[in-house]
Amino acid sequence: MAKERIDPTEHYAKVVEILTQQGLLLGSYDSAGKANVMTIGWGALGRIWSVPAWVVLVRPSRYTWRCIEHSGCFSVNVPTSGMHLVCATCGSVSGRDTDKFALCNLTAERGQMVLAPTVAQCPIVYECQVVHSNDVLPEKLAGEILSGAYMDGDYHRIYFGKVLSARAEADALTRLG
Repeated sequence: MAKERIDPTEHYAKVVEILTQQGLLLGSYDSAGKANVMTIGWGALGRIWSVPAWVVLVRPSRYTWRCIEHSGCFSVNVPTSGMHLVCATCGSVSGRDTDKFALCNLTAERGQMVLAPTVAQCPIVYECQVVHSNDVLPEKLAGEILSGAYMDGDYHRIYFGKVLSARAEADALTRLG
């Protein structure tokens, strides 16, 4: 089904619910042009510096980190309620060794505004250009977060992505469950 442009916050409540319950799919291309997708469970959608933005966190040890560093952009794809296994798989298998699009029978579509793939099966997609990034500084982090999320010291890079395109299928909310 065709996706039409929407305001980036149009389905905010449902998108955040899915982010925290099953995860969203973060899309990027590597330097050879191979499409990659990773499940994220942390992120924020809103307005920063007067622009619509997604803030996503990616650890430098992840293949996706290298992809975003190369391209300077990413997509955020909102999976349907029936894509739990896809999200579990894309969150546990590395794109270094595996074509996750092929493994999960997903279709990569080239972004319309950025050099990042979107997932055809996802009824809502956002295309984002990185406008800033910074690394989590352990000395500035609250102790309970530091001990819970960073026991191994693999600190995230935080990417601020300006939303250049937000698109949704007409029946997106129905498909999201």
